[in-house]
Amino acid sequence: MYQEKERPRWQNMLLSCSGIIVFLAIWQFVVSSGIVSTDKLVAPYTLCMTFIDKLSNVVPDGNTILVHIATSLKLVLAGFLLSCLIGVPLGLLMGFFKTFQALFSPIFEIVRPIPPLAWIPIVIVVFGIGMKSELFIIFVAAFVPCVINSYTGIQSTDPALLNVAKTAGASRMQMFFKVGVPSALPMVFVGIKVSFGSAWATLVAAEMIASSVGLGYMIQQGRQASRPDIVLLGMLVIGIIGGVLTGLLGLLEKKVIPWKKH
Repeated sequence: MYQEKERPRWQNMLLSCSGIIVFLAIWQFVVSSGIVSTDKLVAPYTLCMTFIDKLSNVVPDGNTILVHIATSLKLVLAGFLLSCLIGVPLGLLMGFFKTFQALFSPIFEIVRPIPPLAWIPIVIVVFGIGMKSELFIIFVAAFVPCVINSYTGIQSTDPALLNVAKTAGASRMQMFFKVGVPSALPMVFVGIKVSFGSAWATLVAAEMIASSVGLGYMIQQGRQASRPDIVLLGMLVIGIIGGVLTGLLGLLEKKVIPWKKH
C-alpha cells in the first residue's frame, strides 16, 4: 500500500492555515456579493465586530461573551472529568473481571440506549433549571463513550501477553495493571475524545433548554432576537474552544502512550 511521505510540521501548519483562509475568503465573498442575505448569514468581519462588542455588551442575552464562555467551560469540563473518573475505571474493570461485568453490565445496557437529552424533563423536575441539571446531562452524555471504549480496549488485550504474565507468576491484579490497562490505553483515549465531543454537543442543547447563561443559552437568545451574528458567534466560539481542547487531549495522549504510532 502506498504511503505518502510525511511532511514537516511547518508545512502541515501552513496547509491548515491556508485552508482556513480560503474558507473565510469564500464565506466573505458569498455574503458581500449578496449571494446570501445578511439577514441569514453574516460575514466573518461582522462576526469579529460582534465578538468585540459582546466583550462588554450584555444585549440580547443578559451577559458578556466571556461570562458565557466561562460558564460553559466550567460545566463541560466538570461533567467530562467526572465521566472519565468514573467511566474509564468502570469500563476497564467490566472488561477484565467477570464479577464486575456481571454486576454492572445489566444496568449499563439499560442506561446506554437512552439519549442524553431524554433525561432533561426528569432532571429539571428533580434539580430544577440550573447548573446541577446541566452537569448531570453532560455527565450522562460523556459517560457512555468512556465505558464502551475502555471496555473494548481491555477486552482486545493480546491473550499471548496475558499468558506470558500468568506463566511468570503474575497475579490477576498485576495482569490487570501491567498488561491489560497499558494495552487498553489507545482505545481509552479514543473514548475520552469521543466523550469530550459528546459533552460539548450535549452542553449546548442542555443550555438551550435548562439554563439562563452559557454559550448554548446565548445561541438560543440570538435566535429569538433574530440575531444571526450572535448565533454564529456562539457556534464559532464553541468550535474553536473544542478544537483547542481536543488538540490538548492529543498532546496528553502522546505523553501518556508514547509507544502508540500517531
